[in-house]
Amino acid sequence: MMVNEKGDGINNNTSLPPIQQYRPALSWELKIKKHVTVPSCLGMFRPVMGQCCHQCTPNSLSKKLSQNSFLGFRNLLSINETQTRYRGWLVRRVCCVLYVSGCKVYGSPVSDRQERVCQSNRVREALAAVHKAPEGEDSQGQHSLLSPLLSLINTCISPGLIRFMSWVMLKMFASVFGSIQVNKNHLPALHKATQEGSPLVYVYLRQSALDCTLIPLALLCHSLRTPYTVCPLHIKSSFLRSILEKVGVILLPPNAATELEAEMDPLYSAVMTSLVRELLHEGQALSVGVSAASGHGGQWLARIRQLIKEESVPDVSLVPVGISYDCVANTNIKEAGSQSVLQWLLSLLWKKPAGSLMIHLSQPFSLKEMCESGRCRVDEWLPLQDLLLPVVINNRADSVFGKRRMSWLLPTLHSTPELEEKSHSDRDLSVAIVLHLIFSAASCTAVMSTSLVSSLLLYKHSKGVSTSVLCRDVAWLLEELLFRNRDVGFGGTLPEIIHYSLALLAPHLLIAALPSRKDPLIVPRPSAASVLHLSALAQKVTHTFIMEAVGACAVSAMLCEVVFSGVSSRVRSDGVEGEEVKGDMEFDVVLGQSELTEKALQLCHLLPPGIMPPCQSAQSFALDAVDSLVRCGILIMEEIPRDIHICDFWKREGTLTWTATDDPYHSDSDCEDQDLRSYKISQPKQCPEMLFFLCRMLAGHLRALCWTTSALDVMDSPLPEAEFLSQIHSHLCETANQKKRHYESCSEEAAHTAVRTLIDLGVLLQTRQTGAVFLGVSPLFQLSENREKLQRFISQYLYN
Repeated sequence: MMVNEKGDGINNNTSLPPIQQYRPALSWELKIKKHVTVPSCLGMFRPVMGQCCHQCTPNSLSKKLSQNSFLGFRNLLSINETQTRYRGWLVRRVCCVLYVSGCKVYGSPVSDRQERVCQSNRVREALAAVHKAPEGEDSQGQHSLLSPLLSLINTCISPGLIRFMSWVMLKMFASVFGSIQVNKNHLPALHKATQEGSPLVYVYLRQSALDCTLIPLALLCHSLRTPYTVCPLHIKSSFLRSILEKVGVILLPPNAATELEAEMDPLYSAVMTSLVRELLHEGQALSVGVSAASGHGGQWLARIRQLIKEESVPDVSLVPVGISYDCVANTNIKEAGSQSVLQWLLSLLWKKPAGSLMIHLSQPFSLKEMCESGRCRVDEWLPLQDLLLPVVINNRADSVFGKRRMSWLLPTLHSTPELEEKSHSDRDLSVAIVLHLIFSAASCTAVMSTSLVSSLLLYKHSKGVSTSVLCRDVAWLLEELLFRNRDVGFGGTLPEIIHYSLALLAPHLLIAALPSRKDPLIVPRPSAASVLHLSALAQKVTHTFIMEAVGACAVSAMLCEVVFSGVSSRVRSDGVEGEEVKGDMEFDVVLGQSELTEKALQLCHLLPPGIMPPCQSAQSFALDAVDSLVRCGILIMEEIPRDIHICDFWKREGTLTWTATDDPYHSDSDCEDQDLRSYKISQPKQCPEMLFFLCRMLAGHLRALCWTTSALDVMDSPLPEAEFLSQIHSHLCETANQKKRHYESCSEEAAHTAVRTLIDLGVLLQTRQTGAVFLGVSPLFQLSENREKLQRFISQYLYN
């Protein structure tokens, strides 16, 4: 059981209940329980997650709870008569109804909100810009433009209806999941923030349509204010829309099919900003989902920041929320009617519960403090083509210092005048807040047991592994996760964890249990659907090890450079004099700190958003990535002999400075300006397995970039953006099918991220024609020579 040691002052309820099984064991499952011998108790501390950023919000960090206030976990689906005021046989059968009816609900009547929104200056200006009526004409034409948005303005929270919907959700989730665990450690901080009068804004990463229902349910069960939830679904049924709008769900307008289409309407944006202002004035809470791939959802955070900047709202408390799934039901629907929703609910009645999920509510922090303190710095942000094009095209030895600008995370700012900032720095600050919340929500997400097993099967044992070896590696990886202060969403003995995970992942695995073998052999199923499912689960482990993965890919790039060149001043070989070293000779590689950090820095610019701390500079992250490999035992740090000249690449001016370390005028104060350190692989004859394990974590993203670049040779451009993305996705799938492997590089998210990176890099150009966005290859990369240079640059980080 994942428990805390006795005597540490921590509540005994901090441990999760043992993993429960929901179906009879198969033959291979019995073999696991029978033949695997492991310790019965893991006996490790459960780390604390979700604290405020030490750099951006130090004042909010000082309000954290004491270290002894661990409250443990609560299963929302475990409702019995003890949670009601009544007892008895009948109460045990209707305890869920009694419990929900006793929950505290903060009602939210509409009153005169519609009049206040329509009379706001922001909405008036937007109406005047859209509908220019002749002089003397009344304003009936202007107000008719608001009719599709009136239902959104009148969204409210009905206590009776929200109790009924909560009861329906509890019954529905009981048919889908085995448990819904909520970490209660930061709930007192949320109660305290509510009492201080600051509205709470919950921010989560979009994974499933269930996300927007889980947060209000968890808050209702803990007597917190139910938030107004932004739900970017296009729901056609007027009956279903009316129900959702009475439980605080802000939907897309009926005439907009997608979220992007709605945001392109300046009137919609003005009305939503005024609506957010009125809700925050009423003290209501909000729940917003953001997407790291598309940037959707960030415009809501930009609206809140704009209101604080105008002093229309004093301040809000942001609460990143991490939601972890063992397995997610396929509920990502873009259009929903009453009949389809009813059919989906009826299908759950014959479904057995499988998997569980965990919700982490982080410590709230002040948005005003982050904006006005100046600690969230964005002054070093540069376009990606300024950072990497000199290295890719001109093969420069040094990089431009700075951080990649990702302005596309707020795409609506180009077409919405009322959200335009006066300067690029203000706009970059809004993007920085979105990035910060994406990273914070991902960092406070617990790692589930299926994520552990999936990452090991994909990145370490892609050709198969026995159960005993898998158990050993799960125990090792679990220790590494807890050491990095990452919580896990499971408990129980190791055989139970492995058995439970394999049972959930069984449709995506090939499990051979032969009578002659004591341990079953487990192999990932070689299909696109299975590999993509495992890859999606393994992303949480990748996020935890991102620093080590960047450092490992930098080491791999330098090793490939040494092997293919055959000549290096940083290679030493026994019995060989001079600079020339044969590639097939056994040698010890010495990696300079400057060159290694340079490789890591260049790789940082290619990473997708939200995977790197936004408040840390790229060069600082690159230095930490190299140091993390020393802590892992992959690299060994050593001093360069004093009689060797050092070539220092780590200069902002981009000049090479040669100095001799035996200079009599050399002082210790100059050590910071020189690279006196070097690194060796800890096992030169046999490279550590962990190095390859870390390199494979980023291989899917980098390989998708390489395949997308190669697809430009056969594509006719320019094309509409949607069609261009579709063709790129098809090319990735065809390439993976031809190779019959690397299916993790052919997902829609991988295609979208790769295309966005190539746009930022200047490989693809965006042009507007007849109201649509077209993508085409830039003149610089229409030359096959430059495309080959880009492919070589990216592929150097791929472990082969």
